[in-house]
Amino acid sequence: MASNAFAFVPALLFLLMMLFSSTSKAQLSSTFYDKTCPNALSTIRTSIRAGISRERRMAASLIRLHFHDCFIKGCDGSILLNDTANNEREVIFNKNSARGYELIDNTKTEVEKICPGVVSCADILAVAARDASVAVSGPSWTVKLGRRDSTTPYPDVALSDLPRFTESLPELIARFEHKGLSERDMVALSGSHSIGQAQCFTFRDRIYNGGDIDAGFASTRRRGYPVSSGDSKLAPLELVTPNQLDNNYFKNLLQKKGLLQSDQVLFSGGSTDTIVSEYSRNPSTFLADFASAMVKMGDIEPLTGSAGQIRRICHAVN
Repeated sequence: MASNAFAFVPALLFLLMMLFSSTSKAQLSSTFYDKTCPNALSTIRTSIRAGISRERRMAASLIRLHFHDCFIKGCDGSILLNDTANNEREVIFNKNSARGYELIDNTKTEVEKICPGVVSCADILAVAARDASVAVSGPSWTVKLGRRDSTTPYPDVALSDLPRFTESLPELIARFEHKGLSERDMVALSGSHSIGQAQCFTFRDRIYNGGDIDAGFASTRRRGYPVSSGDSKLAPLELVTPNQLDNNYFKNLLQKKGLLQSDQVLFSGGSTDTIVSEYSRNPSTFLADFASAMVKMGDIEPLTGSAGQIRRICHAVN
């Protein structure tokens, strides 16, 4: 009898450990708010559509904002915080570059009116990125929900983990693999550069000194972008359909017409050439892979269960 009792203890401890693990590591679910805030997604969609209708560029900004959020310690809304001087917004890769904060704040205000304290800012940003894609003729996807918000920003992680526009293909691959994303995911996500704009300082060296660039394209791009001034002047990343999320970006890479060096390295004799070629021929394949990669990116290190908090306003902790 005593031996049976002792044998029972390890089994009980194992069950308790499994129970603790399942409650502290809750899973994301597309139905997370179905009962607690059934109109959350429609409210977010209405706000995001209105914002993009006022400024078409906002679609690219929201997708990029979600990307930068997820690459900095996971999709936890930490990039939205600005209630301390030391925040992710002020990091060189985001300062005067990352955008859409006000629209996310306004969307949160609308959601709080119907469901106070229920929907996280991290989830609002994830849904906003999906709705932004749809607004510019890109794909839709089912957003998994249940993220909670970080209570602290991570500027040091932003400096170390965000991709650079000057990086080589091996460096970019390593950076994405570190986040659990494959080469194919990386190329698909890079297709978001079929929309949006870049500041002159990010492409000046390429259009004036780059070797792997179409001469006519470089000449066209130099117009209005001086060699030594106008750092913040904007240029569309893609000239053919700059307000539509499509595969023209990949067609441009085949012709050495990528604006950023980090774009053109995707088609430069390396391991991702075949993926770029495939996407240039098959727009439906690109759009499907883009949606899949966005879902996968949204799974990066979310805060769930009792971790973090549900912020009342997105730019400050409760």
